[in-house]
Amino acid sequence: MIPFSSAKPLKFPSSFPPFLQSLSPFVSLHSPPIPSIRNPPPRLRILSLDAAQPFDYETQFKSQYLKSNALKIAVVGFGNFGQFLSKTILRHGHTILPHSRSDYSLAAADLGLTFFHDLNDLCEQHPEVVLLSTSILSIEEVLGKFPFQRLRRNTLFVDVLSVKEFPRSVMVKYLPEEFDILCTHPMFGPESGKGSWAGLPFVFDKVRIGNDPYRLGRCNKFLTIFEKEGCRMVEMSCAEHDKCAAGSQFVTHTMGRVLEKFGLESSPINTKGYETLLNLVENTAGDSFDLYYGLFMYNKNALEQLQKLDMAFESLKKDLFGHLHNVCRNQLFGGSVEKPVLYLEQKLLTDGTTPVEAPSMEISREER
Repeated sequence: MIPFSSAKPLKFPSSFPPFLQSLSPFVSLHSPPIPSIRNPPPRLRILSLDAAQPFDYETQFKSQYLKSNALKIAVVGFGNFGQFLSKTILRHGHTILPHSRSDYSLAAADLGLTFFHDLNDLCEQHPEVVLLSTSILSIEEVLGKFPFQRLRRNTLFVDVLSVKEFPRSVMVKYLPEEFDILCTHPMFGPESGKGSWAGLPFVFDKVRIGNDPYRLGRCNKFLTIFEKEGCRMVEMSCAEHDKCAAGSQFVTHTMGRVLEKFGLESSPINTKGYETLLNLVENTAGDSFDLYYGLFMYNKNALEQLQKLDMAFESLKKDLFGHLHNVCRNQLFGGSVEKPVLYLEQKLLTDGTTPVEAPSMEISREER
């Protein structure tokens, strides 16, 4: 069959205006060529609906928004806690540049990151934020050898150490005046925060933040990471933090390690209180001893708390032995002899150092 085409004059209905009727000889209706049956045209198939869209503006705008709010964060100290924080920071679209004295290249690769063995190479990436997640025992050594000249002049330094006054003084001492300083302490760790950060306290102190919009916005972007995770944001001075932490964090870690040395073990008849003690041991014993030693060594309030714990334990033993003494006297002398009443009051002063013992004893008339 031979394909053909036809052209016929188009006739307008009589109801159309006369000027259109006059154009009918010049308007033709062209019939498309009829394809040959032996060579049918290929059928069209739609492979993707998105291909029909001219441009996905929503995705583009979302990508631009994420890039404008993303930070390039160098994590110095990519150990257990550094990796724990990095996993969450990555979810918020920020870039992580990990570095540590130990080789954590495999751990970094698992997160899709490039591990920097040389601190100079890391600094040449010009991170906007340097997150110090080192041990408190080594922070002064790290900052003393830090190649600040390879960074931008107004880089933000953030620490996440458990003690605040000591790292604050070290950063003020070593960091150039143009650099910003933000002292923070996430009051949780890989164990206590493994499920969710919602409701967990995050303490911060804006020690030195520049007044220009870029530097203020950069600091707020970093804090927003923890706000979006649901943390309870607590702004307080480093000195106030250490005073509060000595009475809570140091005491908690001390009791956990005491119970660990005691050899606390689970049993078939655990009570809820006993389960709480087992959880305390699990949450504290998993941390390194360097962390616990840092809580004691670099917090001037820790020694006071340790002395109070020691005095409280001694006071409790005296109470127990005092009651035991009364029971033994009653068994020896019977009810005919008036029992001596022994009071041993031991109060712990708020300033910490010396107990006040106020013993008083009532002696029966027969013993006078």
